[in-house]
Amino acid sequence: MRIARYFPLIWRYAARRHFSAPVLEAIRNAICVGEQRHQGQVCFAIEGALPVHDLARGLGVRARAHEAFTQLRVWDTEHNSGVLIYVLLADRAIEIVADRGIAARVPQDEWQAVCDRMRDRFAGGEYERGAIEGVTAVTEILARHFPADGSGKRNELPDRPVLL
Repeated sequence: MRIARYFPLIWRYAARRHFSAPVLEAIRNAICVGEQRHQGQVCFAIEGALPVHDLARGLGVRARAHEAFTQLRVWDTEHNSGVLIYVLLADRAIEIVADRGIAARVPQDEWQAVCDRMRDRFAGGEYERGAIEGVTAVTEILARHFPADGSGKRNELPDRPVLL
């Protein structure tokens, strides 16, 4: 059944349509502003559909999000403070993967609430609003658990969202 959803490979185009250049810029701006409030590093990745070889091997969304976390080097921050917001359009799925420094202090249900909120917005066709609200919610969580300390941290990950 999952393969049937992937048959018309429109998802690559859907990613570009729903996440146009102005939407990607708005997400980038939200990440830039948010990172001033906390010690984390946020990365936003959008994938239209899984590659065929991942589909064939039955890769799940969470596992793919972890692969993207590794591929985008979100794990490679000085304080283990990376957070990936991963969107898989074909499966209508959103996952948040946090590096061990953050995952140890933020329960999974907090991340799941953000994913659920984003999914609701996306279901209503509000991709920009859902993405911005997701980044803002992640910012709030990180600012609460890992507030900025005024040290002027360096930006270790690109703020511009990635289309995989």
